[in-house]
Amino acid sequence: MSNIMNMNAMSMTSQEIADLVESRHDNVRRTIERLSKAGVIVLPPMEEVKNNQSLSPNSKTAVYVFTGEQGKRDSIIVVAQLSPEFTARLVDRWQELEAQQGRPIIPQSLPEALRLAADLAERNEALALERDEAVRTKAQIGSKREASAMAKASAAVREADRLRGELGRNQHHATIIAVEQVTGQKFPRNAYVALRKWCKSKGVSPVEVVDERYGMVKAWPAGAWQAAFDIDLKLLFGAPFLHVVETRVGVA
Repeated sequence: MSNIMNMNAMSMTSQEIADLVESRHDNVRRTIERLSKAGVIVLPPMEEVKNNQSLSPNSKTAVYVFTGEQGKRDSIIVVAQLSPEFTARLVDRWQELEAQQGRPIIPQSLPEALRLAADLAERNEALALERDEAVRTKAQIGSKREASAMAKASAAVREADRLRGELGRNQHHATIIAVEQVTGQKFPRNAYVALRKWCKSKGVSPVEVVDERYGMVKAWPAGAWQAAFDIDLKLLFGAPFLHVVETRVGVA
């Protein structure tokens, strides 16, 4: 029995994140959905859990559940968007969860159970003190400085999304949507088959780019467009545009 270990994957809910950054849960959920739609994070699964803020004992609320390494990465991005000053605390919380992996989860005796209860009480008290200290620290930060930090973080994400989109419409790679917009030509739904066939024959791969409507889509190489549809990307996307993309994102 002493070898029984906690085999559950580490997880953190959107409600826990809301509590951590002292934000409304609905605001946290909207941020998660917005970042997922932009392709910055993967939309985590949703579960119903007990609503501790409701007076009804049977009340439940829907939360997003971040798990594993992907969940750890994405939750850090979410917190960086919501409240950058709390990012370090979130990293500490994930490290705490990681440290808990492999610990016995079933007390083997009454003294052990009492020690576990005492440890949990101390940990909760420490977290409460940290939260109170963070509130005081946050109150001391000028609203102008806080607004500036949030604006810079949002601008950085928007710029990254814009540059990823530009990678899908240049002389080297283009998405089907980008070519349709420029040429006015409507391709069949299976147009990607001919493009993919050329890529496989040459041992090359398309690149993944962000599309506002469809999330992540493939940008196909210029050679594939030339061979499959006799379309020259150099004629569609001229040198001035390419120079901007190469300067900002290092396209070869």
